[in-house]
Amino acid sequence: MKDDVARVPLSTAFWYWLRLGFMSFGGPAGQIALMHQELVERKRWISEKRFLHALNFCMVLPGPEAQQLATYIGWLMHRTWGGVIAGGLFVLPSLFILMGLSWVYLVFGSVPAVAGVLYGIKPAVTAIVVFAAYRIGSRALRNAWLWAIAAAAFIAIFAVKVPFPLIVLVAGITGYVGGKYAPGTFAIGGRHDAAAQTHAPALIDDDTPTPSHALFTWKRFFIVLAVFVALWLAAIGTLAMIFGRQGALTQMGWFFTKAALLTFGGAYAVLPYVYQGAVEHQHWLTGLQMIDGLALGETTPGPLIMVVAFVGFVGGWTKAIFGPDALVLSAVLAATIVTFFTFLPSFMFILLGGPFIETTHGNLKFTAPLTAITAAVVGVIVNLAVFFALHVLWPRGLQGSFDWPSLVIGLAAGIALFRFKAGVIPVVLVCGVIGLAYRLLV
Repeated sequence: MKDDVARVPLSTAFWYWLRLGFMSFGGPAGQIALMHQELVERKRWISEKRFLHALNFCMVLPGPEAQQLATYIGWLMHRTWGGVIAGGLFVLPSLFILMGLSWVYLVFGSVPAVAGVLYGIKPAVTAIVVFAAYRIGSRALRNAWLWAIAAAAFIAIFAVKVPFPLIVLVAGITGYVGGKYAPGTFAIGGRHDAAAQTHAPALIDDDTPTPSHALFTWKRFFIVLAVFVALWLAAIGTLAMIFGRQGALTQMGWFFTKAALLTFGGAYAVLPYVYQGAVEHQHWLTGLQMIDGLALGETTPGPLIMVVAFVGFVGGWTKAIFGPDALVLSAVLAATIVTFFTFLPSFMFILLGGPFIETTHGNLKFTAPLTAITAAVVGVIVNLAVFFALHVLWPRGLQGSFDWPSLVIGLAAGIALFRFKAGVIPVVLVCGVIGLAYRLLV
């Protein structure tokens, strides 16, 4: 592999990963499809089998699987720095774009034109969350037991207000026990169709030996673990010394570290947890601002979990960490800190687990607990859809008036997504235009 990989200079890979960072629209499915088309079919940097092997590993990890897949391939080709560059460039363009949009939102959000666009986007986002629950549920809920887990998770978080981490823990234990006594019920089937054979050999082909830097050793494992723990301790310790343990930035670092470890099932699954902490407990932003942030996140490249940068930006602005005359500085620093703590675990998982995964080129054995967690995630996402719908259709609370135009826009977005398979970005943009037109005419 060494000679093959040498034919792809790190500089060439750098420009590809940078371009991907600006093009990675369409959520994880679209991002993975884009990487597959470029890296497997066109460039032939990696074979279909090795690509899917890495993807299966990323899918069982908490965190954004598309960003982790880019990190994995970058690391496999160009060692640690290759992984850092690939994963970092997958995120940085989105961070800068989202910070710019967040500033526009906070400064000009009350302008009628901007408010009109957001008015149309909010019901579209609600329809998108419903569609996300449908997509994941159609794959994950294959029998009555898994449906029951999803229903129980929905009731637990909606009616009983059980914290999301506890739901994940109980679901995992349920899957572990169920896997012992009813393995067929909790078995995970293949996610991908068999790949068509290609004629040109890939630089990292099916039978290409694992490079020396990707071989598993316990010494390397503990060194990598120690480095990441030291990075995290240095970052959180510095924030605690400067701003205090209860300071907003310190609390953001701690909270989003926990959120990063709980993102099983994608961004939609962890958003209820982010809502509980950021909106209800810490009051970094309001529920309506959270919906607006998700709308902005849907229209920018990069993983959807980047909505946390919006949460950090608004939180830093709201808390005025450096005073009322430095709101932008407070917001930018908060968004950067939130992004750092959210994605640091993703890099750790790849650089720690990648060498172990490279020792087994067969199919990964997905665990029964993961199946149960995925089922519970469906119920949690449905709860998120209900939460959004309540805020959009009754903007002044259930005692207020019902917003019929929002219902019409939301239904139209749902029909576009379910019936006509429209893309998320066109749906969001069209609904934004409709909302603008309605607000200007009424």
